[in-house]
Amino acid sequence: MTGGRGAKVRAVRLAKAASLASLFALAVLLVVAAVRTVAVDAGAGLELARWEKIDYVSADLSGEQRAQLISNFREAIQIPTVSYSETSLNTTALRDFSKLLRKAFPAVFSSHLVTHEIVGEYSHLFWVAGSDLSLVPYMLLAHIDVVPANESDGWDAPPFSAKEIDGFIYGRGTIDDKQSVMGIMQALEYLLQRGYSPQRGFYIGLGHDEEVGGVAGAVSIVNALKERSVLLEFVLDEGLAVLDGIISGLNGPAALIGISEKGQATVKLSVSTPPGHSSMPPAEGSIGILAAAVKRLEDNPLPRLFGYGPERGTFEHLAHKFGLPLRFIMSNLWLFGPLLSRVMELRPETNAFVRTTTAITMFNSGVKVNVLPSNAEAVVNLRIHSAQTLKEVLDLIEATVADERVKIEVLGGFDPLPVSDYSNKAFGYQILKKTALEQFPQVTVAPGICVGNTDSRHYTELTKDIYRFAPTWFKPGDPQRFHGVNERISKKNYEEMVMFYFRLIQNCDVKDLPSPHTANHDL
Repeated sequence: MTGGRGAKVRAVRLAKAASLASLFALAVLLVVAAVRTVAVDAGAGLELARWEKIDYVSADLSGEQRAQLISNFREAIQIPTVSYSETSLNTTALRDFSKLLRKAFPAVFSSHLVTHEIVGEYSHLFWVAGSDLSLVPYMLLAHIDVVPANESDGWDAPPFSAKEIDGFIYGRGTIDDKQSVMGIMQALEYLLQRGYSPQRGFYIGLGHDEEVGGVAGAVSIVNALKERSVLLEFVLDEGLAVLDGIISGLNGPAALIGISEKGQATVKLSVSTPPGHSSMPPAEGSIGILAAAVKRLEDNPLPRLFGYGPERGTFEHLAHKFGLPLRFIMSNLWLFGPLLSRVMELRPETNAFVRTTTAITMFNSGVKVNVLPSNAEAVVNLRIHSAQTLKEVLDLIEATVADERVKIEVLGGFDPLPVSDYSNKAFGYQILKKTALEQFPQVTVAPGICVGNTDSRHYTELTKDIYRFAPTWFKPGDPQRFHGVNERISKKNYEEMVMFYFRLIQNCDVKDLPSPHTANHDL
């Protein structure tokens, strides 16, 4: 009895010690989390440091120039440069757009600093010579083509009318991507008119088939630059934007700079069975077998990977702009990452950041109501998370389908894009951040991940840093306009776009980044 009582006493003491240790560990975790909540501001840094002095060229736009700026943009929207497929483009519209560029930007096409060439028949490549040959050039990208649009889908104005309603210009291409095409060119036009000569040379690439992959446009531009052994400091393309009221709980707007893109895979599932008469159906037909396979894919989403890719950096940079208790959670994703991941997967727009997404986009079978179809096909589109590879995703798809009767064929795909540097030493990122804060002091700048794809992925051999951002403002409801109905941009925002590129080109003339600001720096 004595020995048994002693063992119980020791067990109780051990349990108490374990409880105290657990409470102590929990207290330490809470203290660390609380300190991070108060102290962490991952976005602080170079905006407070001593930047190299730049003698900025002033824009000073007159009322007449502002009217002409909008007129040029509206004319660009009215040209239906639609890409239907890789082999079906509106080439007449593309030729008309080339004429518009020459008419709208005479200083660009007549300047001795600018070299222009047509690449891939309809794309444009510009070289703007810099005075300091020791500075590595950069490149600004945008694309001329747009996706199809039909007024019958419910547009408030014809999609190629560029009609103004309540201060907004409506039309296909207003936010994808002619606002960048015209904004970049208009900014350069104004700079050249004012006698500006850059120190750092730069390229402008205007692709004509981005919406169908960029094989004829972007790839041809890249090949032309590779032949000249061109290497780039960074590339800036479309991608993310200024989000205002889009991120729940965030105080103020956020300018998200895309530092990578998800990968992509298109997979065809097919089933073949003997044909027959509908009066004598088998237990399972081709449609039923395929439908079951597709249902398994929808019922078994690919694993959550939040925190294993760059998406964690987005929330860490924005954490200090959330109110409690969200600020506590966002500042401590090392602890609350799994919880946030489960919440994010509940909504399609945030689930895309959590995992590789699976979308059934096409399903075809059958030719007659009383004939059992011998073939059934479905197409699945996957957007691959940065922490996975194309091969890993395909292996998981095969394991989920798990039916030898279902043939799986890869129609195309590519791995996620490399993550570009967004540290204090990243020239391109910090210049973009500086320019965004100068243009919009009220925003918080953070890195982001593009869930869609751009043709900037073709430029990975020319630079290690590709950024995807345009200062288009998105408010609630605006993201649905992208490739959707009632695509539009405000006149005010378009003018802001022009001024953003006007300032960005000048900011790129600095030779080096300053040292990041710390408490020891003098302001």
